[in-house]
Amino acid sequence: MNPMIKNCACALTLIVVAACGLSACSDSGSGANADHGDGHAAEAPAVEKGEHNGRLLHDKNFTLELAIFETGVPPEYRAWALVDGKPIAPAEFSLQVRLTRLGNKIDTINFAPQGDALRGDSVIYEPHSFIVTVEANYKGNQHRWEYESFEGRTRIEPAVAEALEIATEIAGPALLKETIAVYGKVVPHPNLERDVQARFDGVVTDVQVTPGQTVEAGQALFTVESNESLKSYTVKAPIKGVLTVLHAKAGQQTGGKTLARILDNSRVSVELAVFPEHLNKVKTGAPVTLTFAGSTLESRIEQIALETNANQSVNARVTLDQPFPLGAMVKAQIQIDEYEVPLAVKRSGLQAFRDFTVVYAQIGDEYEVRMLELGREAGDWVEVLGGLEPGTTYVTENSFVIKADIEKSGASHDH
Repeated sequence: MNPMIKNCACALTLIVVAACGLSACSDSGSGANADHGDGHAAEAPAVEKGEHNGRLLHDKNFTLELAIFETGVPPEYRAWALVDGKPIAPAEFSLQVRLTRLGNKIDTINFAPQGDALRGDSVIYEPHSFIVTVEANYKGNQHRWEYESFEGRTRIEPAVAEALEIATEIAGPALLKETIAVYGKVVPHPNLERDVQARFDGVVTDVQVTPGQTVEAGQALFTVESNESLKSYTVKAPIKGVLTVLHAKAGQQTGGKTLARILDNSRVSVELAVFPEHLNKVKTGAPVTLTFAGSTLESRIEQIALETNANQSVNARVTLDQPFPLGAMVKAQIQIDEYEVPLAVKRSGLQAFRDFTVVYAQIGDEYEVRMLELGREAGDWVEVLGGLEPGTTYVTENSFVIKADIEKSGASHDH
């Protein structure tokens, strides 16, 4: 089979399998007013709303309006009641709401009269995704309802998650290494480059090497006849390396000029340009990660120059104990700080949801948004200040698949 056709067939199979797995992941809501915020399976009936834009719950002649109120306050429940279609005072009935979140965590909310309504005593934290159990008491009569109010939640079968390469990790402490991106180039190591001159001026009588030739330390390069003594002496290579420059020619006066240049690139330096806004953060000995031609190397800052370049940058020097083409451009990350935080997540797992930055928590084969309060960022990690409990399993790779499924389903934020 043609490889291209085979690859396309495999991709199509994966899409079909994923679609089947993602489309079979919701349960029917319980209660007369089940609200399928995750949008899978049959579309839920429209929620009946009251004059306060809350959900209306009916039981014979008793009607409860329950709304999430968040004007000028953190989200909280407010409730109103009607008997035979007429409002009753909030002191005449009692109410309790239980929110069963993903993972069977239950929030119990009690109510007390305030103004013309009953006011819940707890903040309803994000996400507003739960099974809602409502129990009201009016003149000794109990009224009970239960319905689903999901948002940012979906179910993916384990086999499909594996096929889609959805990866997870457990949220916990992390060591953040803050870096800055810089650029530089490969230059000769200062101890491995030599300009060769004649010790005594005279006439070059013989040249024993050619440009580009590799020479050993102590190898004869050329012969010079001294102008003063008229005796000949041999100029030898001070180091091992390559003759990158050879100006010496037979019959030529040396005249104090550079006659040859020898370069050994078995070790090289990298000069990284650090600009003023970062200069006070870069220290000698700081770890550096260098990227060149697809390869990654680890080193440390060896020296920081005292002089400023024409573009106002300052060179930070790194030594590499291996040959590299001189003049090659290098990208680097210099570590400027390191600190441990009690809770962090991988940057690769972050997604946007409504006005929040989120990760997707995994419990069993269900995934649900967790709205994050974020702190410092460094490398692959982002500090979490709120919105996620330590020990939570969350998606680190291919979280966009979950986001796309939730957006496709039209996950609601129903109050």
